[in-house]
Amino acid sequence: MNGVWLEDGVVTFRDDLPYPNAGENEAIIRVLCAGICSTDHGLISGMFPYVGVIGHEFVGVVEDGPESVAGRRVVGEIVAACRQCQVCQQGRTSHCPHRTVLGVTNRNGAFAEYTTLPVENLYVVPESVSTEIATFTEPLAAALQILEQVNITSEDRVLVVGSGKLGQLIARTLTLTGCALSYAGRNQRTLGLLPKRGESYQVEELPDTQFDIVVECTGNAQGFEIARRAVRPAGTLVLKSTYPGALEIDFTSLVVDEVTIVGSRCGPFAKAIHLLESGQLDLSALIDQTFSLNQAIEALSQSRRAGTLKVLLDMR
Repeated sequence: MNGVWLEDGVVTFRDDLPYPNAGENEAIIRVLCAGICSTDHGLISGMFPYVGVIGHEFVGVVEDGPESVAGRRVVGEIVAACRQCQVCQQGRTSHCPHRTVLGVTNRNGAFAEYTTLPVENLYVVPESVSTEIATFTEPLAAALQILEQVNITSEDRVLVVGSGKLGQLIARTLTLTGCALSYAGRNQRTLGLLPKRGESYQVEELPDTQFDIVVECTGNAQGFEIARRAVRPAGTLVLKSTYPGALEIDFTSLVVDEVTIVGSRCGPFAKAIHLLESGQLDLSALIDQTFSLNQAIEALSQSRRAGTLKVLLDMR
């Protein structure tokens, strides 16, 4: 089987990978399309220890599974939980201590011809949603998780720090709340692709302590510092980045200012699919380039370039 393999910090295209076997209550999925994410690059750079096939944003067709999904186009929640432990029984399956995570933790990912996931993780893609757009389901769900965690109203002044792949999706979902939305970033091209509402700032021009809610999604420590300065006392700071290494943080000022910090990760797939089906979001402009699977190394290199948004691998 063809696929993209990561080991000892080296990523290679391989044509000798074994075809996956489905575990109990799992489906075998033929991958149609997959998206490259900043997390993939984090794994390659050694942010987390991982050996295996990378990739977790995907659309595929169930080749082997129950009748309810067999032959259907699907996307899948990436966290495979045990469903038995106390954490799972409390409904916090994404934090299962025994979890595997597609292309991230102890489970081969989607940059391959085939992958596997528990059947209960799968969601059928509506016919009206194209395969390319459906590839955004996982990161769009992550963006929507903010609305699950923080009550955002039309009265709130909200700032998104970062205009990259995830920042673009977060900005689009936040427009649905009617909030007073602003953006901060460094790349003029990606700032220009954000929804045409609110105010865009170069980070050097950003006013301090002016925002009720600040969402940080740059993926770097400087982004955290910018977001921290922008949030008002008693405001809310939402963190979507996973940072390489340790951050130096002034916790005293966070305590004195009574800033609420919200860590935000995986989100609601059903709501993401419904939003894609509704046509309220136009995500086509966020696809920069598409490569075949055997061009994956070139695609990964391209996706690292400044200002590049979504790069897809098309396996069809």
